[in-house]
Amino acid sequence: MKLIILDRDGVINHDSDAYIKSPDEWIPIKGSLEAIARLNQAGYRVVVATNQSGVARGLFDMKTLNAIHQKMHSAAQQVGADIDAIFFCPHSADDSCDCRKPKPGMFNDIAKRFGISLRGGVVTVGDSLRDLQAGFVAGCAPYLVLTGKGEKTQEKGGLPPGTLVFPDLASAVDFLLKSPLEMSV
Repeated sequence: MKLIILDRDGVINHDSDAYIKSPDEWIPIKGSLEAIARLNQAGYRVVVATNQSGVARGLFDMKTLNAIHQKMHSAAQQVGADIDAIFFCPHSADDSCDCRKPKPGMFNDIAKRFGISLRGGVVTVGDSLRDLQAGFVAGCAPYLVLTGKGEKTQEKGGLPPGTLVFPDLASAVDFLLKSPLEMSV
């Protein structure tokens, strides 16, 4: 099985320092949904792993989060893309949970759900250091995109060893699909 794990805000859709709090605020980054469709066509299962502390902060509730994700699914389907699963952490940084990135809990849950090891072939794409750290600790190959918080993340440095950097999700997918070492699990 070929699997890829994507962060949501800043990778698939535009990010906001004020959080994405409603379906109207969820706006896809140009080319991101088409990139997911190309992954699907190449046999990849696409999973989203996203911190959503806005729930714990009371900025939006689970019903609203579900509506945001429904909009993402619908927009993806309109371009022939399919997101197989969305894993999210609704906790704040103060909750000390295992699922909030940079901890690897969501990634470990994804591995269990899909019955695979993330080591040696699963790529994770994120725009923040914590996205990459969580995936790296779980065994994923880290890809940083410069959309969202990506440029600031690159400037700060400290990226996990072997992190590849791309302008956006579409270019990361171009690289992955053209790579002679296309990673499969």
